[in-house]
Amino acid sequence: MSRTYDDLVQEAATVSVDGWDFSWLDGRASEERPSWGYARLLGERMAGAEAALDLQTGGGEILAGVPELPAVTVATESWPPNLKLAASRLRPRGAWVVADDDDPRLPFRDGVFDLVSSRHPVETWWEEIARVLRPGGAYFSQQVGPWSVAELTHYFLGPHDGSSRDPDHARAAAESAGLEVVDLRFERLRMEFGDVGAVIYFLRKVIWIVPGFSVERYADRLRELHDRIEAEGPFVAHSSRFLIEARKPGGPAA
Repeated sequence: MSRTYDDLVQEAATVSVDGWDFSWLDGRASEERPSWGYARLLGERMAGAEAALDLQTGGGEILAGVPELPAVTVATESWPPNLKLAASRLRPRGAWVVADDDDPRLPFRDGVFDLVSSRHPVETWWEEIARVLRPGGAYFSQQVGPWSVAELTHYFLGPHDGSSRDPDHARAAAESAGLEVVDLRFERLRMEFGDVGAVIYFLRKVIWIVPGFSVERYADRLRELHDRIEAEGPFVAHSSRFLIEARKPGGPAA
């Protein structure tokens, strides 16, 4: 028997959304993964680095899964609940976790790191990344692309311009900061939400999809969405992701 709307809403509105772990959605929502395998590629690059910086690390989930961390590994995060999670995961492995407000200037000297990484950064501070990289060092990142999960945004907010995260814009910004883009890939990926609770949880966690989202504010639309899913099946959307690797000229290849 299907769970009631009230039950689904109550559960999803109260469960913790700290960290960047989406396992609560297992069996309730699904998303295709990019073909390149960011975590594996990050592990390969970390294994060859001497000093690495992971920006906006969230709860440290991705970095904690890297098999071999460099001798000097630093992660930054701005949200206090995530800082606590990241510290619990990363400090036992010898990594430093630094509170940072995600606003330039980065709290590091020039030319300190031979690898800077970030997965799904809210914003990329290209000039600062170029500054803290050593000559020959690289920035490696998987980012949210244009029109990601636009179907949900449109459902709640109406027509919306989601083009600002175009990978070509990232290329231009990296080059403007003096970096050479050596890899740039883009994919769109199918998502399915099997119940309204999954949608609520997702929007509470990924706050830029529907800015200012709350159950109370969108109660009518949520009720309509519940009825739609019950009648028609999962709500289908599409995420977009791009992989970018940019190298600082000079020095040996990293």
